[in-house]
Amino acid sequence: MQIVNYELFAVPPRWLLLKLETDEGVVGWGEPIVQGRLETVRTAVSELVEEHLLNEDPLRTTYHWRKLYQSAYFRGGPVLMSALSGIDQALWDIKGRYYDVPVHQLLGGHVRDRMLVYKWMGGNPAEEIAQAAIQCHDQGYRAFKTNLPHEFYPLATPARIDQVVEQIAALRNAVGDEALVGFDFHGRVSKPMAHKLINRLESYDLAFIDQPLPPEQIDGFKALSDQTTIPLATGERLYSRYDFKQLLVDGGVSIIQPDVSHVGGITEMWRLASMAEAFDVAVVPHCPLGPVALAASLQVGFCSQNVVLQEQDLDVHDPESSQWLAYLDDPKVFDFQNGYIERLIGPGLGIEIDEDVVREKAQTRVNWHSPIWHHEDGSLAEW
Repeated sequence: MQIVNYELFAVPPRWLLLKLETDEGVVGWGEPIVQGRLETVRTAVSELVEEHLLNEDPLRTTYHWRKLYQSAYFRGGPVLMSALSGIDQALWDIKGRYYDVPVHQLLGGHVRDRMLVYKWMGGNPAEEIAQAAIQCHDQGYRAFKTNLPHEFYPLATPARIDQVVEQIAALRNAVGDEALVGFDFHGRVSKPMAHKLINRLESYDLAFIDQPLPPEQIDGFKALSDQTTIPLATGERLYSRYDFKQLLVDGGVSIIQPDVSHVGGITEMWRLASMAEAFDVAVVPHCPLGPVALAASLQVGFCSQNVVLQEQDLDVHDPESSQWLAYLDDPKVFDFQNGYIERLIGPGLGIEIDEDVVREKAQTRVNWHSPIWHHEDGSLAEW
């Protein structure tokens, strides 16, 4: 079997889908994307596939991962690793379909029957978040995460810190003590403010604080973790197990949050989960993306003991109304029950793409970019 063709589809809201075709009619799908750099990643995927994969055996997943990564003298980073990630997902999809088993079966078999997923809560003021959380709790969600609202000045006022604390208090009160609540600083907070803010949040029994510092300040995680009982998490802006290595050794994190569309695909995320397990570090994969990325991420979670919670942003509780699950032949494939997605049992990634819908949506111009925020003094703020 050989890879003979590929297509790339930019589809709303901000996704890039890859279709790999073989001479035996077996097709695989992947989701290579850096949000806000779609066209850059599209070019990178085309270069990698045309230079290294056409007319090659798709079943050699490990070899192709090494070749796509190691053949370049300049390697790593968001663009190249995201391009590699989507290709790797598609190769595993082909492999699972070829052997007629889900990918997690090829990776050693499932260790769990279902995966707990969390719901991201937006809104401002705090009352909006609380109302939305109550509704989602009633729909079956048992885990939630919210972001630090708006920009956060390197020297924040007591009133600004109070605003953040009120947001978390409202969310915790809305969902009760039986739910998991995570809080994402989103890399918006300076080191001194992170220390101060974490101290104020200690009493709300948070499941984790995500990205308390930006990725450029990873050396500050150990000091933060030493001051708090709240588990610290990071990883959505790290791009291979090599980026995570020192973070695990230093012991500054309790949870890592790799993204299967940025960290090197299924191959690398599976390795990374195993690597983290040796340090007693849990994995909560980042995935604010589409159904292909979610399916790929879940495949790793179903066969990895320390993957304990999965992000999703597809309204899996209501598949008939979810506009983003319309890309699937069967929107109900992510069977959501009591806060969990049941194990995918179909071959490959376990989903079937509705190619007609993909081609129709690909006619829409997709040009999403991250917002550019400023502080009131005109200086740039972290988004």
